Amino acid sequence: MGEFTTPDTDELLDQIQAGDLQARSVLLDRHRARLTKMIAVRFDPRLRPRLDPSDVVQETLAEAAGKLADFAGARPIAFYPWLRQLAGKVLLRLHERHVLADRRSVNREALSMPALPDKSADRLMRGLSGARGSPADRMIAAERQARLRVALFELSEQDREILVLRHLEELSNSEIAEFLGLSVGTVRTRHTRALDRLRRQVDDSASGSR
Repeated sequence: MGEFTTPDTDELLDQIQAGDLQARSVLLDRHRARLTKMIAVRFDPRLRPRLDPSDVVQETLAEAAGKLADFAGARPIAFYPWLRQLAGKVLLRLHERHVLADRRSVNREALSMPALPDKSADRLMRGLSGARGSPADRMIAAERQARLRVALFELSEQDREILVLRHLEELSNSEIAEFLGLSVGTVRTRHTRALDRLRRQVDDSASGSR
């Protein structure tokens, strides 16, 4: 008896194109965890009185289900970058509905959905600083995180986005490249340079404070 193999994304898309509703459910369920992580990273805390991240996941998957047949026929990009783009549009739409609509008198530009909420920025800082070991080590790491935060927001928006996609959403270089419209080599180079720049700025700042 041959070994059972799980259909890959392209095979599932072929089945969806042929009208297989079960394949649609399988494909969306397969990417639910990644989508949940992406939404948690991007979720604006101002939405919490009215929405939970799980509500955004459900709305995105429902919208994706209705558009999957068309996507399966065209496949302009890889499936997960497409699903992630859809989730971003859902987040922005909910933000405009629940945050901006309640504060019409405030400048709309100032209320645009933040690319990286503070909680996610803090997670990124902890990941890059490596807060482990003794209390003294953790104190040093906390000081390093504060310097990293300043350095992070001095990076270009695209370099900062590459770090977020790689270290918080855990996308591959090829997925990042497709999402940002860059080559894989460019993503790899910019990621390395962004990390090097952060380390240099943090080290220079530490040396100057002594």
